[in-house]
Amino acid sequence: MPASIVILLVFIGTASLVGFFLYLVISRMTPLEERLKNLEEGPYEKPDAAKTPGGFNKFLGRLGANVPMRVEDYGKYQRYLAAAGIRKERLPLFMGSKIFLTALLPAAYLLFYGLPVEHEPTTRLLLTAMAAIIGFIIPSVWLTRKMKNRQLQIFLDLPDVLDLMTVCVESGLSMDAAMVTVCENRHLKKSPLIQEMTVALRETRAGKERTEALRDMGERSMEEDLKSFTAMLIQTERLGTSLARALRIHSESLRTIRIQRAQEMAAKTSIKLLFPLVFFILPALFVVMLLPAVIRMARVINAL
Repeated sequence: MPASIVILLVFIGTASLVGFFLYLVISRMTPLEERLKNLEEGPYEKPDAAKTPGGFNKFLGRLGANVPMRVEDYGKYQRYLAAAGIRKERLPLFMGSKIFLTALLPAAYLLFYGLPVEHEPTTRLLLTAMAAIIGFIIPSVWLTRKMKNRQLQIFLDLPDVLDLMTVCVESGLSMDAAMVTVCENRHLKKSPLIQEMTVALRETRAGKERTEALRDMGERSMEEDLKSFTAMLIQTERLGTSLARALRIHSESLRTIRIQRAQEMAAKTSIKLLFPLVFFILPALFVVMLLPAVIRMARVINAL
């Protein structure tokens, strides 16, 4: 073996060992330091208010700020953005992305395919219009999908949060203290439901009435189960009934609803499998089973 290869292998091995020991000594934190770091991070990610938007985001924001909108459309998009968990004023950026994609997709089609390959003017015009429509719809589809996923996560986390609140209330805590305790749970710090509850607690501390903060939490998420949960909390506070019992009953009803929805989705699978079974699986199965017999019959007929 050449001496240069031996020297290279020895250097790589030594560097790897030194890097490994440095990683163990320098980058690894003690259990106390890890716990202090987790306490500093809080139940959810810190707001990035100090971050300045990039040049491309500024360009999209200026582009979207010049788009004329009706009051109804403005309110609708604001509600969708809030339900998707986007807290900041991102409506100009959202509208700017719609305008940018509306111009980008037709330009890309004309540059790479329409002008060099497609020679039919009518087809070129039709595909250009379709590309513009698709570019305008893509941000709305993304926003709707993000909102639906967040609502589904809220629905799935709500029974567990209710159980934790029930334990806290039965141990003697008030409603606000129980919500604070639940929001400080490390296992739920990334849950959108915890984020909504944290916003409601901050609004209450800022001077807003608790009933209005809870009602706004349900309206902001646009999730029906969370709206019923906030309505239950408001009714319990007004009537003075047992909060722990109301939370336990509501948690059991939500679990029943979740089981019923799962059974409903399972019952729909047979109907959803019907079309791919008829149009894709059965034709291929018939070809595999009947094609040899057809070929053999054709040979017999040709022989006669």
